[in-house]
Amino acid sequence: MSTHPTAAPSRLTAMVRHTPPTGRRRSIAFLAVVACLGGFLFGYDTGVISGALPYMMMPGEAGGLGLNSVEEGLVGGFLLAGCAVGAVVGGRLSDRYGRRHNILLLAVVFFIGALGCALSWHIAVLYVFRFVLGLAVGGASTTVPVYLSESAPREARGSLVAVDQLMIVTGQFAAFVMNAIIASSQGGPSAVVEDDPSGTYASGSTQTWDALSGIAGLTISDGNGHAWRWMLVLCSVPAIGLWLGIRMMPESARWYVSQGRIREAIGSLKRLRTEGRHDVAAELAEMVEVHEEEKHRETLSLRRAVRIPWLRSIIVFGGIFAMLQQLTGVNTMMYYAPQVLMAAGFSSQASIILNVFTGIASVIGSGLGLLALRRFGRRQVLLVGQVLLTVSLIAMTVIFLIGINPYMDAGGAVSSEVPGFVPYLVVVVIVLFMLGMQSGPGPVMWVMLSEIFPGAVRGAANGFTVMILWITNMIITFVFPTIMSGLGPVTTYALFALVNVGAVIWYFLRIPETRTYTLEEIEQTFREAGGVKRLR
Repeated sequence: MSTHPTAAPSRLTAMVRHTPPTGRRRSIAFLAVVACLGGFLFGYDTGVISGALPYMMMPGEAGGLGLNSVEEGLVGGFLLAGCAVGAVVGGRLSDRYGRRHNILLLAVVFFIGALGCALSWHIAVLYVFRFVLGLAVGGASTTVPVYLSESAPREARGSLVAVDQLMIVTGQFAAFVMNAIIASSQGGPSAVVEDDPSGTYASGSTQTWDALSGIAGLTISDGNGHAWRWMLVLCSVPAIGLWLGIRMMPESARWYVSQGRIREAIGSLKRLRTEGRHDVAAELAEMVEVHEEEKHRETLSLRRAVRIPWLRSIIVFGGIFAMLQQLTGVNTMMYYAPQVLMAAGFSSQASIILNVFTGIASVIGSGLGLLALRRFGRRQVLLVGQVLLTVSLIAMTVIFLIGINPYMDAGGAVSSEVPGFVPYLVVVVIVLFMLGMQSGPGPVMWVMLSEIFPGAVRGAANGFTVMILWITNMIITFVFPTIMSGLGPVTTYALFALVNVGAVIWYFLRIPETRTYTLEEIEQTFREAGGVKRLR
């Protein structure tokens, strides 16, 4: 296939000339802002739990849910189980009913899930609504990048999909900031003592939960554990904005072409292209040409696609890529950073507040990734970021081994004798880790998953690989608290470091460069090569 836009047949050119836009013209910037509200919700809903967990772990009398370490893992795990299902179902629904229609539905599910979580009166009810919320997060993780990549002009495609990643981490940052504000206003997790068998604290006094949690036989009468509800209810607000905003946007022109609705495709494309700058007829002709080729090859289900060697190779490649992105350990930082900081010797309140630096690093890293993807190739950006985060994991292992472990007691508490600067080194390493992750593997994976799959199976294949991502994420999220308490931080982060050394090698050997190619050219090249090929 030519690297230049396909010449438009005269009949198609005439149709383009006489077909008006289907609504008011929208800029690419407006498209990015509205669609990426889905990414913002994705980020907020996954990030908010890190600050909510310390309050949820308080007993019911104090307003918490009395979570133990297993239930702590399940709170994150149920959301991610929903994400895995939502990724597959969302991909299929977007292929059948349209990308825009699916995002509208996701906005409603986001709202219901967020409100249900905040109003949960029992841990079992919270599990149900965390799963519902996960359906929306998983659906957004597949539908929004595809909608952006199909709607954006070629020159803006990589940047726009990376903007979605930027909005994800912006949502996480917003969650960390709101968590810190609420934790500061509440004075950190605390409870009112009713009876202290140890005689340390007087009846009726208010003490931090850090000080009280280890006292056997303690009874309390009140507390500020309800703060987690305020953290979770805020997730519902952006969902309203997403629902209102996406109603003003057109459906994907590529999806219309796949349904044979050419006039609607023209009208949709005209709403998002600048007259005189973009050749709508040529762009549409290329879409139609590819669709006609796909029609003659038959539309393939995912089940049939995996029986074709070159398609199976791409799907397996996408699944490995998605799995490795989660095996970086990024979401142990996102979901459990306060617990990691507490293991380094910080108080609960200080850990929640310091977690804001994780969010700042994520936003800066995503901004750097966005700029890098405009200037450099996907492959270069990925490798630099992956090396940085791998070095950070090695440094984390060494800091805990040399600087913190010698000062830990049998229960895992850090004594006051630990050098004062050492816990702050953990903060620095987490910041460097997030800079590497969000400037490299984070945006590059989402961009490439939206590019590498052929149009006939793009939604379903993207959904499948993102399901692999969420399943891996779910397993890590569920087992991380148990691994940390059982093996300790040193062994835990040494294992993550080892996996990421392997990831660097795999990326170097296998990742193609897709920056200068259209989606149609990528598909043609992979088909001719029999699978994923190292493009230059």
